[in-house]
Amino acid sequence: MKLHELKAENDYFNFSDKFYQQLQATPLNHAHLISYNKHAFDEIGLDESEGDTKEFVEFINGERLLENCQPYAMAYAGHQFGYFVPQLGDGRAINLGRVKGWHLQTKGSGLTRYSRQGDGRAVLRSSIREYIMSEAMHALGIPTTRALALIGSKHRVYRSYEDVETGAIVMRMSPSWIRFGSFEFFARQKDAQEHLTQLAEYVIEHTYPHLKEEEKKYEKLFFEVTDKTAQLMALWQTYGFMHGVMNTDNMSIAGLTIDYGPFAFMDYFDLECICNHTDAEGRYSYINQPYIGRWNLEVLAHSLGKICDHEALLEYLNTYMFTFKKEYWHRMSLRLGLDDTQSSNSYSTLIKELIGALQEAKMDYNYFFYKLTHLSSFEQISEVVDHAVFRESLTIWFESYKKALEAENITLKQAQQRMKKVNPLYVIKNYMLQEAIEKATQGDFSLVNDLLHIAQHPFDEHEGFERYKKPTPIEFANLQLSCSS
Repeated sequence: MKLHELKAENDYFNFSDKFYQQLQATPLNHAHLISYNKHAFDEIGLDESEGDTKEFVEFINGERLLENCQPYAMAYAGHQFGYFVPQLGDGRAINLGRVKGWHLQTKGSGLTRYSRQGDGRAVLRSSIREYIMSEAMHALGIPTTRALALIGSKHRVYRSYEDVETGAIVMRMSPSWIRFGSFEFFARQKDAQEHLTQLAEYVIEHTYPHLKEEEKKYEKLFFEVTDKTAQLMALWQTYGFMHGVMNTDNMSIAGLTIDYGPFAFMDYFDLECICNHTDAEGRYSYINQPYIGRWNLEVLAHSLGKICDHEALLEYLNTYMFTFKKEYWHRMSLRLGLDDTQSSNSYSTLIKELIGALQEAKMDYNYFFYKLTHLSSFEQISEVVDHAVFRESLTIWFESYKKALEAENITLKQAQQRMKKVNPLYVIKNYMLQEAIEKATQGDFSLVNDLLHIAQHPFDEHEGFERYKKPTPIEFANLQLSCSS
């Protein structure tokens, strides 16, 4: 389908206009294409040939609209680092409506009513990071928003006194952009029950349609959001992903990873790792993420409880940690090549021992699983442990691991066949993204597109990029990033 044939659907204007602002994007100066995502084109039925056209750049830049498109920014509230902020909203994002079930949104399109002290722009570096990482997460099977395309410009953007950066826009796609904070905002309006009911019905219609005819459907909506959030946290922990800013306005009602800011995949393993340098107290550290997920759900329950049985929501919330742990043990068992669905033995003890061993060993987290997946034999465990700073704990753990395979009556090779399905050869790290950013600032976008391809095919070999399979260079390991973007 050609770009001019795409038609946007939009029913968000059924809400009161206090919940959104209709506005047009403010285009970037001298916009140009950096990259487009062929996989995402397929999702919305757009011909790949459209990506190389001037009209497509104009579409991303807000100069050209789809048929029936009425751009708008959404209002929401949120708890930021534990403190409630009554009005936040799309401060630099503009929604373009829904195409084939995907809500399109441009990030970096200019000022909105909700920009507060911001300028409504996104800089090139953060845009590259989100564009590539959202696709990397999708390829690993972690629920996430997607990215359709990325454009750059000569538009000057100021983020510090020393540096002038250039503006960029990522077109993001999501089944839903409703957040926990959306419910918080609606719950604090006059006639809150009416507005919350309308929002809950909207979410059920578009994200949980199987609940439409259910009794106590608002309670069941919360139950499903609770389960999805617990499962998402389990996947984050399994792959060592750290979001960095788990405020309630950054939590998706659809159970997706949204709003990529100071994120990171774990380099050397550290339970207390903090990827956001503004998070001085470690509220959103790696080890805290599952607990913050639960805290945020409790906040959501407080808002939803105005239109349903609040006590029932809190009672169900007690299942959250059970769901998280069950999913986490399962996913980690898969990474070790173990089948916990066919065994009466729980591997939680073995996994706990591994986490303790990795904590002591100071080894690159995902590289450990890569090396384990390709270990020659148990007589050659040096192929793994020699990459740790401290080796004794991992050496001891291997004895427990051998016994687990024996108990399941499988060989290491058989376990490795399972591991190859879930342990990628390539995990996108921040130092790789930084290399792409540095080239892009010089006008060379080749590595952006190469990393996108690697991100989308993490289980394949990529000739010429073998160094990206190795541990993160120590000088770039576990660096903290800022929220500024």
